[in-house]
Amino acid sequence: MSQLPIWAIIPASGIGRRMQSDLPKQYLPFVNKTIIEHTLDRLLSHPQIDGAVLVLSREDKYWANLHYQLQSKKPLILAEGGMMRHHSVFNGLEKLCLDVNRDCYALVHDAVRPLVSIHDLNRLIEAARLHSGGALLGAPITDTLKQLNIDGSVNQTISRIGLWRAFTPQVFKADLLMEAMIFVMENKLEVTDEASAIEAIGKTPTVVLGSSENIKITLPEDLILARQIWKHQMHLSD
Repeated sequence: MSQLPIWAIIPASGIGRRMQSDLPKQYLPFVNKTIIEHTLDRLLSHPQIDGAVLVLSREDKYWANLHYQLQSKKPLILAEGGMMRHHSVFNGLEKLCLDVNRDCYALVHDAVRPLVSIHDLNRLIEAARLHSGGALLGAPITDTLKQLNIDGSVNQTISRIGLWRAFTPQVFKADLLMEAMIFVMENKLEVTDEASAIEAIGKTPTVVLGSSENIKITLPEDLILARQIWKHQMHLSD
């Protein structure tokens, strides 16, 4: 019996004000390309990922200039972004289900995480195929956590036992994620990742330990660290 196909959904309609740049952060130059091109390269180079849906802002004026679709060896289709992240993911998911295939897995990944490893993708996809609630990458929190008062003083120290940071990619059956996204929007819930939406309908995704190199490029200093990680990864692959 053949396995269900996997399609990536990449929400890339954000502005990224914290990067302190006129360019949206996904279009910032990074190792001879833009960040979004590297992110797409990583995902589409994986043998189990069949194609991608890229979700862009209606006002996006940068993507067309990259001519990436002309060079891509796998299908890449576009969808229009929404007001918030989960709206954009829903729009991309709807495009996937209506125009491509509803009977597949949706792998949702941040546009500004260009350093996810093939090794992590392998283990994540395997876990998602085994668990009905899907799977996501993450890592245990190692820093001490403080809860603050309104004035900035410490209210209490919070135990970090059992607490993990959630990364992307996150992988779910497309029809399950569609059900979760519709539930979130109908009930006007606030979610910051797709796993939260899945949890909202009573499912329990499994977390796969991911590499700390899979950073999200959000601040200017993240670009410096990302370049160092890139060099390290390229050295290991030589």
